[in-house]
Amino acid sequence: MADRPVLITAVAARTAFGRDGTRLRAEGFAGVPAFGPVTRFDTEGRRTRHAATLPGAPALVDELVGVINEVYTGPGSTVPLLLAVHADAGNQALAAEVAARTGVLGVSRVYTGACVAATSAVADAATMIATGRAERVLVAAGYLVEPSTFALFDAGRALARDGRVRPFSAGRQGMLLGDGVAAVLLESSGSNPVARLVGWSRAGDAYHVCKPRPDGKGLARAIAGALDRADLSTSDIGYVNANGTGTEFNDAAEVAALRLAGLDRVPVSSTKSVHGHALEASGLVELVATVQALNSGALPVNSGYLGADPACDLDLVVDVPRRAHIEYALTVNAAFGGANTALLVGAA
Repeated sequence: MADRPVLITAVAARTAFGRDGTRLRAEGFAGVPAFGPVTRFDTEGRRTRHAATLPGAPALVDELVGVINEVYTGPGSTVPLLLAVHADAGNQALAAEVAARTGVLGVSRVYTGACVAATSAVADAATMIATGRAERVLVAAGYLVEPSTFALFDAGRALARDGRVRPFSAGRQGMLLGDGVAAVLLESSGSNPVARLVGWSRAGDAYHVCKPRPDGKGLARAIAGALDRADLSTSDIGYVNANGTGTEFNDAAEVAALRLAGLDRVPVSSTKSVHGHALEASGLVELVATVQALNSGALPVNSGYLGADPACDLDLVVDVPRRAHIEYALTVNAAFGGANTALLVGAA
């Protein structure tokens, strides 16, 4: 029996651009970054003091409940929730409160695998629908910048001292963290989908605990798997929303993966360049941005670009959003430990 279709029927994302997708789509796609000095906690003595944060002191549970209620208002007892959040001893209580306040069937699984947590949840949700185990599945993810992780990445010299993320660019200095909370509703049928999830795949390379495999073979294998599931070729892909953290080794390894997959001449940008790295939630925020790109006919700018790096020879979208009415787009993520994911999205 053929797999059932997987429709994306609703999406929502909250970033430093605000609690709806309007400014992310307008300012973010134009390359205007949301980074600024951190005021949520003391950054005295840190190498950098910048991140992309929502104003005030938001609570993660409130933001998660908010995005879930944006994408699903039906009977909660019929929809399971897959949740991606930062690994923490309080996750069970967080999941229970989210379920209670939204009325969902329950949190079926909590994902904490850093940069591929949310995309792994999406892949599992899609498989549940495609194989007939569920009619609809909610996926939600959230990360709010907090002092311990900020200090960890700062001590590891991973954060950009100049307060900008410059993926694939000469002169890039590293990543910056950002608030990100998102929710996506996947269904087997729907009268007005916003997009289709046509392919998904995961691959591990186990090269190093934190360094990416330089030849990009693991990520390239994930991309090939997503294309194979969708029965598409590289020539069908009109845009890639890259992992693009802005770190020297990660960007070069990702370019190697895109080259292996035959996608180095496809338009590429990384929306982390404007909304920052939301760790476990990044993949879901980037999926929302990719859906926006498909529906708007505008490809987001790879912000912060200073000039060509020979190790990162790509067709980068720079300066202004590129007008392009595309049928399929790919969003990819890579995490510590050699975990890689690829999600292939088709226009509605």
